[in-house]
Amino acid sequence: MTQAQPQSMKPFFLIWSGQAVSLFGSALVQFALIWWLTDTTGSATVLAGATIVGMLPQIFLSPIAGTFVDRWNRRQVMLIADSVIALATLVLAGLFVLDMIEIWQVYLLMFVRSTAGAFHWPAMQASTTLMVPQRHYSRIAGMNQTLFGLSNIVSPPLGALLLAILPIQGVLAIDVVTALFAIGPLFFIAIPQPETAPAGAVASRPSVMSEFREGLRFVWSWPGLLMILVMATVINMLVNPAMSLLPLLVTEHFGGGASQLAGLQSIFGIGMVLGGVALSIWGGFKRRIVTAMLGIILEGAGVAAVGFAPADGFALAVGAFFVFGLLNTIANGSLQAVLLAAVPPEIQGRVFTLVSSGAAAAAPLGLVIAGPVADAAGVQFWFVIGGVAMSAFGIIAFFVPAIMHIEDKDQHRSTDHGLDQPGLDGSKLAQQDVQMGALEVIAAAEALD
Repeated sequence: MTQAQPQSMKPFFLIWSGQAVSLFGSALVQFALIWWLTDTTGSATVLAGATIVGMLPQIFLSPIAGTFVDRWNRRQVMLIADSVIALATLVLAGLFVLDMIEIWQVYLLMFVRSTAGAFHWPAMQASTTLMVPQRHYSRIAGMNQTLFGLSNIVSPPLGALLLAILPIQGVLAIDVVTALFAIGPLFFIAIPQPETAPAGAVASRPSVMSEFREGLRFVWSWPGLLMILVMATVINMLVNPAMSLLPLLVTEHFGGGASQLAGLQSIFGIGMVLGGVALSIWGGFKRRIVTAMLGIILEGAGVAAVGFAPADGFALAVGAFFVFGLLNTIANGSLQAVLLAAVPPEIQGRVFTLVSSGAAAAAPLGLVIAGPVADAAGVQFWFVIGGVAMSAFGIIAFFVPAIMHIEDKDQHRSTDHGLDQPGLDGSKLAQQDVQMGALEVIAAAEALD
């Protein structure tokens, strides 16, 4: 079945604007809690524990959460997730007021927020497809990346300023207020649902685990998506530790301090914002996958340049970080648009969460081995290896038809692809769609038309 294209984007932008305000409130909470843990304990183990607590639901719960998102009303999922996050923050603020706060309670809040986010994010992503015309997918992805970049730039200094003039419970209360901007529009704006099976077939609808396995088969049987997932997993495993070791790179290699570290982080955020603005206006090349892979190649060059920068080449590192942030936004936004266009709406919740959790799954492994390897080979090693691997993956992708023709899936998808029919094996359909794509490698000139 085909989904009708939305006639107006006003409902989407009303919801998106509320979510944007809430995002800044959440970023303030994250900064405030991390600073409180640092100031209270001074323990790297405590901070590492907070990171792990926040990651676990995203890695292990997201795939199942995506299955439920495909079954449930997506507006209600977002409404409940936003409300749970706000309520948990309100409870924690009360504990601070009563001076009854303990570290395990902060961990619990982070876990609850991450768990609710595991439901909220796929619901918002899957709703975008049904509220935005396909020709604007890349621009919306660019707007999202711009928003994340602005959050990275604004939230840390604003959080520090607020903590200087307010108690921490005051900062937490700000997040509760900003959450109302996200919750309010959801009471009044309808979010379209994907077309489902006829009423008479509801009784024979597969179980949750059957639908989860269907989503897993869909991803597994789609060579292009599976290859991109493997690529993202390896890149995350190599690049995430590099970012975690950035303070050591600044102090030990460049001989800098807190201001230099802040400068690198700020220039990365500025690059993200400008990249998001550029993608929002430009929209990328005709084939979104070309934009994504070129972005990955150049992004990898920026990461590697940080590692190759000499001890007196801090200015080079600043420029490389700007390139890193700029192309990170363009690459991620374009890949996001590819999935929005190619994955049927009724299975997007499962597919998006499988992809995100799969890509993040190897990050903890990289973090575990980062310290010993960095001690033996130097901090720069991670930036060089991560950047070179990223660029190499992007170059190789141009010679892999399954990746470069990933968008052909949408062009060849039948109007009755059947993924919304009970008991139908989505893997066969995905495989047929891929096989219908051309098998030859796209010429670069043709791809850039």
